[in-house]
Amino acid sequence: MTEKELKEKSVTYRKKILKYIVGAKAGHTGGSLSCIDVLNVLYNEVMNVGPENFTSPDRDRYIQSKGHCVEALFVVLADKGFFPEDDLNTLCKYKSHYIGHPTKKVHGVEQNTGALGHGLPIAVGTAIAAKLDKKDFKVYTLMGDGELPEGSNWEAALTASHYKLDNLCAIVDKNTLQITGPTADVCNTDPLDEKFESFGWAVKHVDGNDVKALKEVFESMPFEPGKPNLVIAHTIKGKGVSFMENSVKWHHGVPDKEQYETAINELDNLVLN
Repeated sequence: MTEKELKEKSVTYRKKILKYIVGAKAGHTGGSLSCIDVLNVLYNEVMNVGPENFTSPDRDRYIQSKGHCVEALFVVLADKGFFPEDDLNTLCKYKSHYIGHPTKKVHGVEQNTGALGHGLPIAVGTAIAAKLDKKDFKVYTLMGDGELPEGSNWEAALTASHYKLDNLCAIVDKNTLQITGPTADVCNTDPLDEKFESFGWAVKHVDGNDVKALKEVFESMPFEPGKPNLVIAHTIKGKGVSFMENSVKWHHGVPDKEQYETAINELDNLVLN
C-alpha cells in the first residue's frame, strides 16, 4: 500500500470501530482509536499472516495483550477476511463469540487475552519456540502503558533478553492514560526506554499514529542482533476525534447519536496528505 492508502485505511478502521461500539453499546473507544494505526501497519504491511496461512507453523504471530481494545483487532481481522464483517453486528450480544476481549473462538485470534500482563509472557514463550524449532517467523505483541506495572511483564522481559529473542517485538501503546487517569499518576513506569534497555532490550521510539514511521521502524527489525525489540509508540488516546482525544472519560465511553455523527463527520473531513 502507498502511504496515502494506509492513512485512508486507518480512517476507515476508526469509523468502523465507532460503528460497532455504538451498535454494541459497549467498548473501549479511546484505546482502540489510539492503537489502530499499529494494527493497520502490522497486518497490511509487515506480518506474514492471513486467513490463507493461519494454520501454517511458519506464519507470524500477533498477540494483543491490551485485550480490552479488541474492537480495533476485530475490524482489522474482518477487513483481512478472517470472518464476514457482518459478524461484528453481534459484538457483545448474547451468545456471540465477538465479546469484549480476544478469544480463540474468533478466527484470526492467536490467544485469549485481556488479563493484563499476560500478552508479553505468551509472546516470549512463542518466540522461544520459534528459536527451538529453527523457524523464521516473528512474534508481535501490543501492550498498553497502563498494564506495565504488572510484574509478569518484567519477568518476561528478563527471559526475552536471556534467550536473545531478536525475533520478538513488543509494542507499547503509550497514550499516557488508563481507566483511572494518567499513567504517570496511577503508577509511573517511566523512563520506559531506560528500564527495558537495562533489561537487555533494543528500544526505538516512534509516532504511533504515523503509518509511515511505523512501517519504517518495523522494517528495521532486529534493532540489534541478539536483543528483543521494544517499540514505544507515542499515541493519542481517542486519536482522530477531537472531543475524544486525550480524554480519560473515553477509555470506555460510548458515543450517543449526536456524538457519533460528529465523530464520523470529523473523520470524513480529515485531509490526508
